[in-house]
Amino acid sequence: MKAKKKRNLKLKNKIFSFPFFRLKKGKAGKLLAKDHLIIYLSSAFVIIFFFIFISHQKQEVKKTSSVLSYQMDYKKVPLEDKVFVLKPVLKEGVFSFPVLSAQSVIVLDLDSNTSLYEKNPDLSLLPASITKLVTALVALESFDPNAVFTFNGQFVDGQKMGLVRGESVKVIDLINALLVYSANDAAYLLAENYPGGVESFVLAMNKKASDLGAFNTHFENPTGFDGGNHKTTARDLVLIAKAALENPEIKAIVRKKEINIESADGKIRHHLVSTNKLLGEVDGVLGLKTGWTESARENLITYYEKNDHRLLFILLGSQDRFGETKELIDWINSSYNWLWVEAK
Repeated sequence: MKAKKKRNLKLKNKIFSFPFFRLKKGKAGKLLAKDHLIIYLSSAFVIIFFFIFISHQKQEVKKTSSVLSYQMDYKKVPLEDKVFVLKPVLKEGVFSFPVLSAQSVIVLDLDSNTSLYEKNPDLSLLPASITKLVTALVALESFDPNAVFTFNGQFVDGQKMGLVRGESVKVIDLINALLVYSANDAAYLLAENYPGGVESFVLAMNKKASDLGAFNTHFENPTGFDGGNHKTTARDLVLIAKAALENPEIKAIVRKKEINIESADGKIRHHLVSTNKLLGEVDGVLGLKTGWTESARENLITYYEKNDHRLLFILLGSQDRFGETKELIDWINSSYNWLWVEAK
């Protein structure tokens, strides 16, 4: 028994061999009671020190990890193997959605290509003068902006800038009248000067729509007059609107509240006010195009920028396109946060 106790004592003294752990022996080589307490306290100290050291190492690793927050510039943060994108996320507790008269609606966050609101986006409807976005795209691709076309006096129905027989106007000015004032006489003057005339121009418009992926869109004229097969969808108009916004001339024109156009000889002047009532009324609205016929009702594509977010609002067949677009803008601003989320 004595030999066993001596072995245990040697083992304990070996473990706690540091000066402040060395223990004094009592009589007959026995440890004193206070020495047992020192052993237990020392063991606890070693264990606590070990866990503090491990915890500190974990914190250091965590500090060096890539962390992405809403306000960080993700391009300046090392992303390791993950990719994050800024996307709109519906806030918690949002259960009510706008009830609109529009037959078809899409609200799109352009940067993340995220749909924020939809209503019958694939419904085939009359585009009315939203058609003129494609008229402008084809004209800009086909003509020199400084080329001059002369109006022959042919009657054109609907909204007109007031061209008079023999008046000559630059192509870029006709496109301004087309997009700001939705001038039908400007649309037809452009189409008539296309190789092959109006019919060939309309064929080019349909080819442009097809090239953009708008396969459910078909045009029969350059103005947007109602026709048997003159149709589009809100989803197709997303593609057309994106193409229009990528064109610097169109993007600059559609944000104008009013314009003055002069004939090439400077003798005739046209003062035209935008058909888009949201310009200058709603902060962040920067265009894009209105449309109306009795059968189509009210159509509106709105380009909106706020807090570095770019949104596209498309309403077709509305009874109050401006009011409903404002309602959607307010609802989006109050119902969504833009957060960094991992790309899937």
